[in-house]
Amino acid sequence: MPAGIFRVCLVVITAIVNHPLLFPKENVTVLEDTQEVLQKMKEREENLRLEEYKLEQEIAMQEALTKSSEKAIGTEEQYNQDPLSWNFWTALSMVVFLLIEFWRQDYQEGNWQDYANEEDEISVLGKAFKGVILPDKATLANFYERCLQTVTGDIARNRELVEGFADDLLEALRSVCNRDADMEVEESIGIGSMYENWRAHKPLACDFIVPFTPPEPYCFQLESWCSGETVPPDKQGYGMIQICRVDENSVGCICDKTKLGEDLLCLLHSKMSQPSQNHHVEDLLCYKDTRYLDSDQVMTWFQVALTKAWNKISHKYEFNLTFNLLDAPGALKIKFRSGKTIAFNLTPVVQYADSDVYFISHFPCSSPAEGHTSTIHWFLTFAVYEKRYIQFISKTLPANSCHLSCLQILSFLHGKQCNLTGASSLTNYHLKTAMLHLLQTHPCSDWASAQLEARLQDMLKFLEKSLQEKRLYHFFIGNRNLPEELGIPVEFQKAEPLNLFRPFVLQRSAYRKTLDMFHEMLKNTSTLINEYTMHVPNGQVTSLNKEPL
Repeated sequence: MPAGIFRVCLVVITAIVNHPLLFPKENVTVLEDTQEVLQKMKEREENLRLEEYKLEQEIAMQEALTKSSEKAIGTEEQYNQDPLSWNFWTALSMVVFLLIEFWRQDYQEGNWQDYANEEDEISVLGKAFKGVILPDKATLANFYERCLQTVTGDIARNRELVEGFADDLLEALRSVCNRDADMEVEESIGIGSMYENWRAHKPLACDFIVPFTPPEPYCFQLESWCSGETVPPDKQGYGMIQICRVDENSVGCICDKTKLGEDLLCLLHSKMSQPSQNHHVEDLLCYKDTRYLDSDQVMTWFQVALTKAWNKISHKYEFNLTFNLLDAPGALKIKFRSGKTIAFNLTPVVQYADSDVYFISHFPCSSPAEGHTSTIHWFLTFAVYEKRYIQFISKTLPANSCHLSCLQILSFLHGKQCNLTGASSLTNYHLKTAMLHLLQTHPCSDWASAQLEARLQDMLKFLEKSLQEKRLYHFFIGNRNLPEELGIPVEFQKAEPLNLFRPFVLQRSAYRKTLDMFHEMLKNTSTLINEYTMHVPNGQVTSLNKEPL
């Protein structure tokens, strides 16, 4: 009797788990052929009825055998004496069966994890790429040569011009600032697509970060989200910068704590060299009533300082300099008399310890910090390490490898699709992150120039899977498989992985818009590539790529 009941329970559980409406095997909401679905459901219903009839017969036969067989009665008595043990093993068997069945459903080869219950309004997930046919290798190569190679060739010329002017502008900024009261700026560092050689759109804008430090006797005390303190989930990846006096964190010189006689003089410090004490910590660009550095005040200070610096050296140049965006610290534009313009960005940052990780006040366009509103929480940027890793891995790849070409093509298609359907939460930073992950997982030989089509498909599939799962991990945070030569701080490698797509979990409208844009881009990929390849003569790409990233 108990064995028969157990088998009935297993059949019922199997029917529930395999029911097409509760646990669909394919990641779809409604199949196109309704008649076929109804027919399959009827067949399954008939099979379950037959199975139920057979089980009822077996149960009846077993009851008869139980009444006539003394051995069966003895077994029944033993069960009655110890029902708890039998119930335990029965429940355990059912739990194991359920776990195996769920695992088979979720991880069956070729199926994505089901998110239909989570996003009911989206009818197709994980299936869009299967219907996309990318152009062949020859068409892709021709498209890259006509539409992207010219852009790559212009990068070196613009970069050289802007670098020289930026250095001159920052040198003038240092000369106009009060060293006893103002922040001190250091040399600029080039980052981003212009310095990683995958820029796909015009105008070509160089991105620079400019580290700065407070005047003596102050210093920055840095607090990152992975420092061991409890941090809200939406603040992961951020940190705060507190301004402190040096003597608050260190022993300092004995002359600060001992009254020296009039005839005694400290050899390190003198009254003439004492820094001015007229300003307080709160005056050093801090948020009101706190000691935390305020990114909005830093932006205002930097814009004023750049204006003073340009007024000092403007007579040396035959062009005008203006702010390109007022809500960014140093989004500048050079305008020549001929009408030609060159844009570049100078962004103030604070160095994290002795590493190449920086707290950044404002991101340029297409940044991972969109929607961020807190002015005392600064995002940590690994842009220098990103550039260094691309240079490092490029040495191990075949000659003329296709990794940057894939990223350029994808960035081009993404930009064109955003022009058609509007901007979305998917940015070029996410595209680059996908490429970095694939560079680490694919063998170096897979990135030969002849594999351009295959690697482009891999990147599109990777992005589709990441969007469906709402999970794209930061490449450097929590990644313990990075080369030691990069010098990534250990605390970031040991930290929990940072999900760049976490906002999609709560922002359903943004997620829907981003997913729709991505699926439209997949549908239009072949059309866009063929259209630009056929109608764009060599050397006439400027008018087609005038939209900024």
